[in-house]
Amino acid sequence: MNIRDEIVGKRRKDLEKEGFTMGSPVPDERRAPLVPFNRDPFLICEIKRSSPSRGDIAAGRDPVAQAAAYVENGVKTVSILTEQNYFSGSLDDLMRVKNKFPDLAVLRKDFLLEKEDILVSYRAGADAVLLIASILSAEKLKMLYKAARQLGLRVLLEVHDDEDIGKARSFEPRFTGINSRDLSTFTVDPALPLMIKRGITWETSLVFESGIHCGEDALFALSAGFNGILVGEAVMRNPGLIPEIREAYARDGGDFWPRLFSRKLKERPLVKICGITNKEDACRAAELGADMLGFIFAESPRRAEPALARELADLDILKVGVVVAGAKARLDDRISGLLEDGLLSAIQFHGDEQPAACFKTAFPYYKVLQLKGADDIHAIAGYRCPRVLVDAPADNLRGGTGKTLGSELIEKAKQEKPLWLAGGLGPHNITDIIRRFEPELVDAASRLEAAPGKKDPDLLTTYFKEIERAQIL
Repeated sequence: MNIRDEIVGKRRKDLEKEGFTMGSPVPDERRAPLVPFNRDPFLICEIKRSSPSRGDIAAGRDPVAQAAAYVENGVKTVSILTEQNYFSGSLDDLMRVKNKFPDLAVLRKDFLLEKEDILVSYRAGADAVLLIASILSAEKLKMLYKAARQLGLRVLLEVHDDEDIGKARSFEPRFTGINSRDLSTFTVDPALPLMIKRGITWETSLVFESGIHCGEDALFALSAGFNGILVGEAVMRNPGLIPEIREAYARDGGDFWPRLFSRKLKERPLVKICGITNKEDACRAAELGADMLGFIFAESPRRAEPALARELADLDILKVGVVVAGAKARLDDRISGLLEDGLLSAIQFHGDEQPAACFKTAFPYYKVLQLKGADDIHAIAGYRCPRVLVDAPADNLRGGTGKTLGSELIEKAKQEKPLWLAGGLGPHNITDIIRRFEPELVDAASRLEAAPGKKDPDLLTTYFKEIERAQIL
């Protein structure tokens, strides 16, 4: 049994024993006026004392004091976990907060299962309820949604996959939440909502749930086309993070991540061709099906001139500037100008840049880590970017060394984040690499060349054919 089903099973038993109020003194009639749910900025801060993934977060924390800290930081919408067994919440928490702050929009977050759950939520003072599509049949989901709307409650409908989206399509909810946390395992992948949202075709306000720990995470979610974000553990521990998170609403985060993951197909890895130094190679790679081009703006036999990015302004493909900004993370003004002007889609940090310095220097970005041994694997999790590209070590050379990573290191890297792999990839080994390791992205440079900085047309063509062949075998 997975964690989600375990929680639902326990709640069903509790409902049989305690009823839908779970022993809380819920009034027979609603006393608080309904408050609009999605006020600007659409930031939902959560009140929860524990979780299955983190254990105790804030054991014994008073919900009214927590809500007061949120209000002091300009928050207008709160989510209150009322599930008692795994999140240490109750309807008492919701009623106390609503009584103290009647102007707050309050979302009841729980594993709601029956129409009586909706009626109790309304009477307790909730302004909105969470409905989780994966734990309800299509018929039950639609019935609960209609019941909530008839009472004037807003519904945040949470989806996790295409099946959930199919359940919601017949009534097109006004608010749709996509959780980056897999409720069966409680693991988090911040890129997952970007891929799931492709299936939502109706007009809706999208809410990014889980995995928001800082302003960088918030900017990632908002730049991916989400209208709002729900933040839990981070602000429970430190409400002082809220101003940093709110700043993300005023920033332009570019469209790199949503464009990239809109291209992701289950049966084929994303393909980056790096070491591009001329227009001919760039156009050929794009025509063959590359998802991203890399331009090395660092010491390398494949170094590109910044002017090339301007020359390729009309080439509709993601373009990444590969830089070595160093521990102090200093970016050449010419390169930052290309990013600001939209001529580069993102920055690939290929040096000794530390996690906090990357975000302060450029956004969007991702990091490359050259793995010398198993000890280097742990550094992957330290970077806030949703993906880290792993490469083979190569002394002082940056990009296109032709060296490959050992299979043991590749397998360990996969356990940290979905695999983005570089290092010695070419027509001779890409089919085997894809079949053995199932990378999400592959990055090739030197093994596709006739000479440093000049691609071989035949090798490029064969490389893409081998990628396609890997899907068939």
